[in-house]
Amino acid sequence: MSIIESKGNKKVKKFSTYLILVVLPFSLFFNGCKPDSLMTELLPQDPSFEVYFNHRNIGEVTYRDPYRKIAHGGDNLEAVIIEAINNANVSIDLAVQELQLPEIALALAERYRTGIRVRVVLENQYSRSLSDLSGQEIATLTERERDRYKQYFQLIDINQDGDLSQQEINSRDALVILRNAGIPIIDDTEDGSKGSGLMHHKFMVIDNKTVVTGSANFTLSGIHGDYSNSATRGNVNNLLKISNAQVANLFAEEFNYMWGDGEGGDEDSEFGIDKIWRSPKTIYWDNTAVTVQFSPTSKTQDWFNSTNGLIGKTLSEANSAVDLALFVFSEQKLADILEKKRESGVEIRALIDRGFAFRYYSEGLDMLGVALSNKCKYEKENNPWNNPINDVGIADLARGDKLHHKFAIVDGNIIIAGSQNWSNTANVNNDETVLIIQNSTVAAHFQQEFNSLYRSSILGLSQRIENKIQKDQQKCK
Repeated sequence: MSIIESKGNKKVKKFSTYLILVVLPFSLFFNGCKPDSLMTELLPQDPSFEVYFNHRNIGEVTYRDPYRKIAHGGDNLEAVIIEAINNANVSIDLAVQELQLPEIALALAERYRTGIRVRVVLENQYSRSLSDLSGQEIATLTERERDRYKQYFQLIDINQDGDLSQQEINSRDALVILRNAGIPIIDDTEDGSKGSGLMHHKFMVIDNKTVVTGSANFTLSGIHGDYSNSATRGNVNNLLKISNAQVANLFAEEFNYMWGDGEGGDEDSEFGIDKIWRSPKTIYWDNTAVTVQFSPTSKTQDWFNSTNGLIGKTLSEANSAVDLALFVFSEQKLADILEKKRESGVEIRALIDRGFAFRYYSEGLDMLGVALSNKCKYEKENNPWNNPINDVGIADLARGDKLHHKFAIVDGNIIIAGSQNWSNTANVNNDETVLIIQNSTVAAHFQQEFNSLYRSSILGLSQRIENKIQKDQQKCK
């Protein structure tokens, strides 16, 4: 299937429609808006369970990010985080893979100075300020690390003179701001190891009453966009604000396992599979049910006891439709469950990040009924669908922005969300969160987000991927 044939909701589009979809993105970079047909209605929020999307499009400029001064049409996720911090009266516990945004750090520092307890857990790869790197260390950075350093440098260099002054570092380097304030910080080496798989959490507990969580890292590219690319508007992410003490207690328990006795004490922090395994816990209130489970799960456990197992059980309950918006989809067991649901008549649509959608291990290929090898070796248990679907593709985003969601919508009313990518690695190695949410108002927000992304999506295999598959088949006969 070609791009032109698969673009948008319908399987076949006339050339005029294709032209609109090609030309419009260029104009959108300049005016910050999408066409009327792609605009979304501003939905009401549930006061106890608010939902935010940084690529939500309501047809007007909603904010300008404080760093690049660029107009955005989505929710300001950083502002939501800062508001929650500013409302803290007793404590703030933050576990996030990477913290780079200085406004968040300044808000944490201000609350800490007023006597509020603030504790921070980071992934060890991102717990050291890049301003501490020596010239020799900078010279040996990988290409990916160099790009990250470049983005960091541009963010810190306020006057753009090509030199980082100590004043600029003190006011713009988030980790230095926390360090100068005296806020205790640990990472996943605090247990005496070299680090867990990944400390991949993205949650904050306020006063043991409120949880802010979702798919976003607290970085410029994760929320607002790359400093060096004005076309970007941030990786496509969601943020949830849950005002329920019982839910907050579940997250506080997870945080305390990781924290142990804190910075520099005994090596009693617990990360990865060193944490005690806990079954999913469901909290009910008003018109809401939320099930929470944390990763990882040891390989010695039955797969259905794991967080991916919880996702699988939820998908198995689908009766009419499943919509997926995923950064990565490489868990074979979940693809097999979806195939069975497809055979029973459930409609399935999937959007996967451009960088992962068509890799040899992507379940997106299975769903499309094709396969790619890795040096003529196919994945164990690889299973291209006998009755493939066409509604699999990528979101139409600015180059540099990633589809970073990790959510699914089941029958329009059950949401699977959290920090966990749909991969085996996340399931058995990483510190992660999975939430199963039943709340009609929350579900409406997620459905609106999926529909907005899907309307301008590029479905099916591109000619480049089709050619790659053909060459692969010829080479590996």
